[in-house]
Amino acid sequence: MNEDWRYNEERMELRQAVYTILLNKYGGLAQKNGEPMHSMEKIQNCCHDWVSQGHVSSSGIVKYYQAYYAS
Repeated sequence: MNEDWRYNEERMELRQAVYTILLNKYGGLAQKNGEPMHSMEKIQNCCHDWVSQGHVSSSGIVKYYQAYYAS
């Protein structure tokens, strides 16, 4: 069976780590209207892209998110 490297155990652990970082930083509610500051879809897409690009650590994930997803 041919497994996709993006979903092996190591990659899934990295995905979870970057997801936790982004969720803690951007997953809160906005103060004015109670709406999420950033969509969960953007956070999830960022995590997927980060892992799919071959990153091996979570170092730099916040700057990456700010550059490509926060706007």
